[in-house]
Amino acid sequence: MSFIDQTETFVRKTLEGAEGGHDWWHIYRVWQTAITIGKEEGADTLVVELAALLHDIADSKFHDGDEEIGPIKARAFLESIGVEEAIIKHVTDIIKYMSFKASFGEIKFRSKELEVVQDADRLDAIGAIGIARAFSYGGYKQREFYNPEIPPNLHMTKEEYKKSSAPTINHFYEKLLLLKDKMNTSSGKRLAQHRHEFMELYLEQFYGEWDGLK
Repeated sequence: MSFIDQTETFVRKTLEGAEGGHDWWHIYRVWQTAITIGKEEGADTLVVELAALLHDIADSKFHDGDEEIGPIKARAFLESIGVEEAIIKHVTDIIKYMSFKASFGEIKFRSKELEVVQDADRLDAIGAIGIARAFSYGGYKQREFYNPEIPPNLHMTKEEYKKSSAPTINHFYEKLLLLKDKMNTSSGKRLAQHRHEFMELYLEQFYGEWDGLK
């Protein structure tokens, strides 16, 4: 089996029973989108695919906020199948620095491959699927989906973001609607535009229904 085939098998097994917004199918979508963007951007295909497949192998939000466990678990697996060190280092650096939370601090690592995988992951957080994922995770955490008495916090620190238990609609303003302008690649920016507009249309409909106007 190739490195990619072995990694796919490992990730599918590891994420069995995961929360619906962070399960194997999230990985699959990010993987396929990353392949598409990576080809357009001329990125290293092997690094892109491995990083996309392993980027949420141990998401910190499901591991008491531990941001080191994902890169550690990815490294252990890649070493076990004989991937060379330079590729392992690149993949684990991507996993470590690609999350939205990482953008709150100093950016210590950049590469074309990180930009590709990061854009693919951010694209899965917006649009129709992004909306579904947001409410899936909100339900998993037993959060209100909207409370007009709790306004979005537009100036959160990283720790406030990690600990937030605000209603799901707030998440649109605190993250999802910000992602369009954080895309790295021309491909990512193009794909993000339509998904962003769909979220804006959804919110307009949501508030209209909430107030009995639509």
